[in-house]
Amino acid sequence: MAGVPAPQTAGVSARRLGSAGTRAPPGRRGARGSAPRPEVFSPQPDRVAIVTGGTDGIGYSTAKYLARLGMHVIIAGNNEDKAGEAVRKIKEETLNDRVEFLYCDLASMQSIRQFVQKFQRKRIPLHVLVNNAGVMMVPQRKTVDGFEEHLGLNYLGHFLLTNLLLDTLRDSGCPGRSARVVTVSSATHYVGELNLADLQGSRSYSPHGAYAQSKLALVLFTYHLQGLLAAQGSPVTANVADPGVVDTDLYKHVFWPTRLVKKLFGRWFFKTPEEGAWTSVYAAVAPALEGVGGRYLYNEKETRSLAVTYDLKLQRQLWARSCQMTGIPDGTGGVFPASLPRREE
Repeated sequence: MAGVPAPQTAGVSARRLGSAGTRAPPGRRGARGSAPRPEVFSPQPDRVAIVTGGTDGIGYSTAKYLARLGMHVIIAGNNEDKAGEAVRKIKEETLNDRVEFLYCDLASMQSIRQFVQKFQRKRIPLHVLVNNAGVMMVPQRKTVDGFEEHLGLNYLGHFLLTNLLLDTLRDSGCPGRSARVVTVSSATHYVGELNLADLQGSRSYSPHGAYAQSKLALVLFTYHLQGLLAAQGSPVTANVADPGVVDTDLYKHVFWPTRLVKKLFGRWFFKTPEEGAWTSVYAAVAPALEGVGGRYLYNEKETRSLAVTYDLKLQRQLWARSCQMTGIPDGTGGVFPASLPRREE
């Protein structure tokens, strides 16, 4: 969907940004990033954001950046002990009291529905939804709904959450200032395979394969969602953010040699959570992305995702199957785009 970029408004640069604006974290050359990025975004105190998995790691840093812009930030997560400390620290560091936690277990369809009901009872708008939470390479196990955990939490949980919040996002966006859905995927999607005949991996389970499939599904979902939003003329955009290789606790389930490499060399070759969060923040607030959706963003630049993610038929098949699995109606009807936005070569 061709968007009309909003004019860039200069933010206020300061030693302690607080609610004045937010600056990109200093970049590191080599594997961790490029040269330092000087972008400063304007305060956005009239915006409301939900960040899943915002109690630690990339999600915490994302929530903190958005809070620095003055946004009302709601952290969705399932660890109430961590949440209290996360909210306290963000409020203290950003001087923004409009940061709160709402319980949401993305591995439970019931919990997701309860979260949405609690949020809607607040009768506030929603301008930014960051689908960030996830698990990585966990042993084979199932959610309370019987889904393989990578599929159920990483993908189906966010699929259901986004769909249940779409009406609120539509009502909150407007021409020239769209609401935004930012879904965090990973470069692991490039080696993923979507097995529609066995999404649960019941015939042959691989932690890496299951994780890669969930990240691939998130890209397919985002592109199809953007196509539907554009076809319906909705003031909502959907993009994918790839944070890169980030030093977080997600690596606790990977093979021990990988954990050893991370421990010994992570300082030089892994991004910090603050650096990893920056592409999500960029996707959530950058004026250059106003009205622009269906993009895969890495280091704040549009990048071409795996070729199969542009397969419209596969997108539709996954969407329909996901509706069945989460128990929501497939309301797309006959409204499908002829094509999706592609990266210009």
